[in-house]
Amino acid sequence: MENLLEKATAGDQLAILELIEKDEEVLYPIAYTYLKNEQDALDAMQEMTYKALKKMHTVKQPEFARTWLVRVLINCCKDMLNKRIQTVEIEETSISEAPIYSDISRLLNLLTLTEQQLVYAKYFQQLKNNEIAELQNIPEGTVKSRLHAILKKLRKAAGHKEDWL
Repeated sequence: MENLLEKATAGDQLAILELIEKDEEVLYPIAYTYLKNEQDALDAMQEMTYKALKKMHTVKQPEFARTWLVRVLINCCKDMLNKRIQTVEIEETSISEAPIYSDISRLLNLLTLTEQQLVYAKYFQQLKNNEIAELQNIPEGTVKSRLHAILKKLRKAAGHKEDWL
């Protein structure tokens, strides 16, 4: 894997594509979590691939290539969301009108996009706090305090005692 990372950061396009393919199981769910639409998630993956092919050589340390890909993907998703907001008038719907697919999805939908991102990184991707901090460009202590606040918010919304989550 190290050799692949070195080749990718050196600008080897085949290595970049292989790296993206190997990490697809991690990357696609991130895009889908942000965009909540299969086609948009695939578009974000395509945009991330294009940007990786053009700019992967700018990554200075090969061990950060995978983190860099995640960051580029998140930025692509955010760009797509911003374009949606600019072009579409969003109608407010109350939580009772929205379809509820599961208790977890209902609770996660109560969170802001930033909060969802932290929960996804910590509990679905199983990243460590320091990895999340690096990815988000925030101090590790901030990650801890935000996760604590998010869990408290989820506990309250779920109507359970503090020790439930």
